[in-house]
Amino acid sequence: MATASISAQIADLLGIDPTALVRPSVAEAQSACAPGQVLAATDDGGRDVAVARTDDGRLFIVADACPHDGSALSTGFIDGDRLVCARHGWEFDLATGHCPFRQACIDTRRG
Repeated sequence: MATASISAQIADLLGIDPTALVRPSVAEAQSACAPGQVLAATDDGGRDVAVARTDDGRLFIVADACPHDGSALSTGFIDGDRLVCARHGWEFDLATGHCPFRQACIDTRRG
C-alpha cells in the first residue's frame, strides 16, 4: 500500500488543495497584484519572491525571505513605500531595499 507524502497528508487534514500551493510566475503575480498588495511568486530561476505594488502603482520584486528570520515577506503588507514583514514588523524601503531602523537590507528590483 502506497502512502501519501507528509505534505499531502497535511494538506488533506487542513482541507487545502495542494495544487493551490503552487506559486504563480512573476508575470502572473504582477498582473494580479493590486495597489497596496503583496503576492508570493516564483521567478524564472525557481526562487521564491514577493511581488509588491505600492499604492501609487509601482511594482517591485524582492526575495521572499526577511533577513531577520527568513519569514515570507509575501505575507506582509505595504505601508507607503515600505514593505512590512508580518512576523516582527521589520520595514524595507521598496526602492532601495534598506531597513531604516536596522542594519539590514533586501535585494529589490522594479517589476
